[in-house]
Amino acid sequence: MKAGMRAATRGPPGLEGRRGGGLAEWLVFAALAVLTVLLVYAFPERGCVVLTASWRYFLEVMYVLPAIMVVLGLFKVYATGDKVRRLLGKASGAKGFMLAIGLGALPTGSLFVAFPLAAELVKRGARVANVTAFLFAWACLKLPQELMELQFLGPYFLAARFASTLAVVALLAFLIEKLVGGEVVRHVGCAS
Repeated sequence: MKAGMRAATRGPPGLEGRRGGGLAEWLVFAALAVLTVLLVYAFPERGCVVLTASWRYFLEVMYVLPAIMVVLGLFKVYATGDKVRRLLGKASGAKGFMLAIGLGALPTGSLFVAFPLAAELVKRGARVANVTAFLFAWACLKLPQELMELQFLGPYFLAARFASTLAVVALLAFLIEKLVGGEVVRHVGCAS
């Protein structure tokens, strides 16, 4: 009975070990609010622009937040740690790297969605280079963007830009893994 009570008071799945109740997020929010106020007082002639830009950014985040919650919920249910480790883990090799790039190139959404997904991938055992490639692909190798480039700039430009971007993505992904791989895992909250 006591074990059931402890499980019921533990909180949502995935947040059992989390401490502070989101204190870091509230501190960041408070720091941004203070920065906005300081900018308005420091540059009163630009105060309207600062407030308008801050409000637009806040609304953009609020519009995207429900989609992030839905995608993360589906991801937590359907992408088990074993699947992620098998497909994107250290032993996945070149196939895992190409899969990460393919997964990042498919969606057409904000990076607000990509970063929480990347954190979940790391928590579930994905290789840091694969997660980095996923983020880079999400940012600069989107399939709809490639089709627009093909239509307006032609196949030679598309091939040159795609090949050079892919080479830079691969180089940076492995470099980042080499430099900060263990640190990323530690900061995301995984045991390594």
